[in-house]
Amino acid sequence: MTLKKLRIGDVEVGTPVFLAPMAGVTDLPFRLLCREMGCGMTCTEMVSAKAIWFSNRKTWDLMKTGEDEHPVAVQLFGSDPEILGAMAHRIEEEPFDIIDFNMGCPVPKVVGNGEGSGLMKDPQLAAQIMTSLVKSVRKPVTVKIRKGFDDDHINAVEIAKIAESCGVAAIAVHGRTRAQYYSGRADWDIIRQVKEAVTIPVIGNGDIFEAEDAARMMEETGCDGVMVARGAQGNPWIFREIAAFLKNGEKISKPDVREIREMILRHARMLVELKGEKTAVREMRKHVAWYTAGIRGAASIRRDSGSVETYQELEELLVPLIRMERVVR
Repeated sequence: MTLKKLRIGDVEVGTPVFLAPMAGVTDLPFRLLCREMGCGMTCTEMVSAKAIWFSNRKTWDLMKTGEDEHPVAVQLFGSDPEILGAMAHRIEEEPFDIIDFNMGCPVPKVVGNGEGSGLMKDPQLAAQIMTSLVKSVRKPVTVKIRKGFDDDHINAVEIAKIAESCGVAAIAVHGRTRAQYYSGRADWDIIRQVKEAVTIPVIGNGDIFEAEDAARMMEETGCDGVMVARGAQGNPWIFREIAAFLKNGEKISKPDVREIREMILRHARMLVELKGEKTAVREMRKHVAWYTAGIRGAASIRRDSGSVETYQELEELLVPLIRMERVVR
C-alpha cells in the first residue's frame, strides 16, 4: 500500500493514523506518548462549549497541548450554534491546528441534552452548528459522526453531505450506531458509502486493534485515514505498528514486558507532573489494567493496582512484571 500524506484544509498529516478523543483517556501525557509512537494526529478530550463560555478552569486544563504535538485538534461538543461558533472563535488563537466537532458521543447525559450522537437525529440543527463553526474560525473544522442513531435511522451519508456543503474540511465516521455504543462489530461498509458520497477526506473508525485491521479498512472502504480508539488503550505502540505496516508491509514486534513496565512508569511520571501525585496515580489504575492485559500472571497486578496511592507504591507493584510473559495472540 502506498502511504500518502493527508491534507485537512491547510493542515498536513504526515501519517494518516489518528488517535480518537476518549474522555478520561486521551489527556496530554497519553497523547504525547502516542505521538512518539507514530500517531499522525491527536485530539483533546471532548470539551463543552458552554463550559468554555463560563470559563471553567478544568475545561481549560483539558485543552492543554504539547509543543511537539502538532498537528492536534480540540474537540468541542454542544447543541447551540451561536455558542459553539463564539467559543470556537474565542479559542482559535490557542495552539490547536483544527477545531473538531463531536456528533458521535453515545453517553446518555450528553445525548439527553441533544448533543453528541443525539445530533444525528436532527440534521437541520447539525447543519446550523457546522455552518456557525466554519464561519467563525479560519482554522479547518472537522466532524466526528456515527453510522446513525439506531438501525432505523442510518444517516451517516446524509450528514456527511451536509457537512461538506457547510465547509467542513474532513469527517470521521464510526461504523456503529448510537444504540450499539461499542458493542457488536463496526460496519465498515458505511465508511465506504460516505467516502463515495463526498470529496473531503474521510477517516474510518471502529475495530482497529491491529496493524492489519487498519490496512484492511483502508483497502475495503477507500478511506483516507484511520482513527484508533480502544485499540490504543494501554497500547500506544499500535501507532508505530500501523505506520510501518501501511508504509511497507513490515510487521513490528510487540513490546516485551520490560518495555511495557517502562512505559507505564513513564506515563505515570508525566501524569504526576501534570496533575499531582494523588490524582495521577488514581488515574493510572485503569491504564495499568489496559497495559497489562494479555500478560500471563498479571491478574494480581491489575487487582492490586486499585489500591495504590503513590508513585512509589505503583513502582513496587510493577516489580514482578518483568518476570512475567506476554501472551501475543
